[in-house]
Parts: sequence; C-alpha cells; structure tokens
Amino acid sequence: MYRRGRRHGIVRSAKFLITAPFLLAFLFLINLMTSPGHWWVQWAALGIGIAWVISLMRVIRAVIIAGGLAALGAYFLNKQQPR
Repeated sequence: MYRRGRRHGIVRSAKFLITAPFLLAFLFLINLMTSPGHWWVQWAALGIGIAWVISLMRVIRAVIIAGGLAALGAYFLNKQQPR
C-alpha cells in the first residue's frame, strides 16, 4: 500500500510541474484585469514556486533511482552472458 501511494505521489508531482505554470499565468491574468496597481499574484507565485521546486526534486530523485536500477539490471544481464 505504501509503494502505490509513493508512485501516485510522483505522478502527481510530475503533473504539477506541467500545470503549475498555467495556473500561475491564469492568476496573473486575473490580477492584471482586476487590480493592475496592486500585484498580489507575487505571493501566489512564491507559494507555487516553492511547491514546484519540491515537486521537481521528487521527480528528479525518482528518475535517478529508476535510471540506476535500470543500469544495474543491464550490468548484471551483460555480466551473465558468455562472450
């Protein structure tokens, strides 16, 4: 159960990496149309930016682990085959 939740979290993090810039652009347009003299969107950008960096680190960690396991598997497969 724990592993399935962790994979789901990585997929959610990857999805957030794509959707967060669109969300921020949408908030920027709302700020531009409603109150152009007062830039409240900067605080939303700060929070979304912090969450985006954390999500990026999760995805990078998962890619590094998956790549390392794939390289280890390839090494052992090549080592067992006669030359």
